[in-house]
Amino acid sequence: AGAETVKRAVQLDAASRFQESLVCYQEGIDLLLQVVKATTDEAKKTRYRQKISEYMSRAEDIKKHIEKEKQDGKYHKQIRIEENAIGFGYEKLFHEYLTEIVSEVWVEDPYIRQLYNFLRFCEMLVKGPCKVKTIHLLTSYDEGSGRSQQMSVLEEIKQSLSNYGVTLNIDFSSSIHDREIRFNNGWMIKIGRGLDYFKRPQGRFSIGYCDLDLRPCHETTVDIFHTKHTKKM
Repeated sequence: AGAETVKRAVQLDAASRFQESLVCYQEGIDLLLQVVKATTDEAKKTRYRQKISEYMSRAEDIKKHIEKEKQDGKYHKQIRIEENAIGFGYEKLFHEYLTEIVSEVWVEDPYIRQLYNFLRFCEMLVKGPCKVKTIHLLTSYDEGSGRSQQMSVLEEIKQSLSNYGVTLNIDFSSSIHDREIRFNNGWMIKIGRGLDYFKRPQGRFSIGYCDLDLRPCHETTVDIFHTKHTKKM
């Protein structure tokens, strides 16, 4: 298993898919270290250790390369969520980028209609480990009779967030088209379907209704960037 994992790491490395190759290198190294512990043949141990040393050196070079890309504002990672895939709740998707220095978040999405999803996103921000103080939402008005309910729900979310010391600023635009989420630590996440990439649950008491990690998803692409400065609305 260790050999197959590092083989995959080398293939990804050659394809310049550095973030994915780094994960495979790290997993492969851990597996090979377990093999070394279980091996009694000293000659084999020596060969394994030599290979592990080479992989560790390459993994360290990739880490430095990724860090430089972040500093230069050139970092890009893409995640493909397949149709009906599960395990892509907000915490799994965003947690890595919500560092303790995050205090301000921008959400730009013209078609936020499943407001429970936006509420769940806000709950994740409140739980931390980030120290969010301000959330900016830019969206469009719901059409027809749904507008009054939209305004009522957003106002309720705003009031609830204020109980946790978080300010929600809401703006509306009829001309926005892009969907993106930005944190003031430099991370930017673009989701093809915005926050509403989950399928509706079969019922209020079906698995996945409460836990988004167990909710099937629509097919979509997530692009993650790191920039030196995030623009403000």
